[in-house]
Amino acid sequence: MQRCNVMKLASLALALSFCLANAQTNEAARYPNVNYTDASPHKSGFAHVNGIDLNYLDWGGDGPAVVMIHGIGDDPHIFDDLASLLHDRFRIIAYARRGHGLSEGPPGPYDAATLTEDFRQLVDHLGIQRMSVIGWSMGGDEGTAFAGQYPDRVDKLIYLDGGYDWSTPAFLKAFEDILAANSPGEADVRSLDAVRAWYHEAWPGKAIAWTPGLEAYIRDLAQPDANGTLHLKPDDPASAAVFATLGNWKRDYTKVQAPTLALYATTFFPVDRADPGLVQKLRDFNENIMKPFRQASMERVRREIRNVTVKQIADSNHMTIGLKQPDAVAAMIREFLLASSPR
Repeated sequence: MQRCNVMKLASLALALSFCLANAQTNEAARYPNVNYTDASPHKSGFAHVNGIDLNYLDWGGDGPAVVMIHGIGDDPHIFDDLASLLHDRFRIIAYARRGHGLSEGPPGPYDAATLTEDFRQLVDHLGIQRMSVIGWSMGGDEGTAFAGQYPDRVDKLIYLDGGYDWSTPAFLKAFEDILAANSPGEADVRSLDAVRAWYHEAWPGKAIAWTPGLEAYIRDLAQPDANGTLHLKPDDPASAAVFATLGNWKRDYTKVQAPTLALYATTFFPVDRADPGLVQKLRDFNENIMKPFRQASMERVRREIRNVTVKQIADSNHMTIGLKQPDAVAAMIREFLLASSPR
């Protein structure tokens, strides 16, 4: 067996220490999901930018462009359900960060400047000169950096539980520890069904209905080939490199000129788990680490971004903020994007 370690640090988020047989590390290979069709109304394409191939999803639409950026360890299908509710008025694009989903995962680099340049070259390749940006979790890093470096190209900026400076040392260490505690066991990663069941319980929570978007998401996270063998993205080296970047990517909100909507969840992890010890650790993290970190983050965003609206989405966690009430969240995003804002 070859040991694979995948971190879903959705915005940091998943620490997946996976043990999978015959796991390959050929990042150039793409593993189609056999006998599976993604029902979301988008096309999937590849753009060769910054020396690598990035996978992107395009829902089309003739309205203003909106580019969506997922969290660490995630893939763009996390936006499937939300994007399907917005593409009637906007051109919606979501892409897989290098090393994630179906995008190439080179040995490096994965630093902040490279990830931001990947974003710039992708939107240039797609002919998008001006856009709004939605960053979920770590996607808020690229969104903040791009909005600060290219203020004339960003109409609006939205943080989907992404208005955090993840590099804050005290938070980062506690987060790394809870990810390790919340990682799957060997039995949880023996098949796609097992991965799906574990992920559903550990991240959205069992109370959340499984959606077509989540199915497409999990199939890009743990890609099954024709033989049923799973190929995980990101792999160990990419996970470590991106997490290192997460730990030193400091936000500069003061450079953000675009009107900003910062949406926050009310908790981080679901706690409906069978292991009482794990439940207590998750509760302690939610209450003693995440709650004060969230409050401090909201206060900082209010201080440092000149035109910002901060809201919390009731009864949501880090992975359900865009999933539990997609119609309501889409309506909130739509209203914000369509509102006229003097520049």
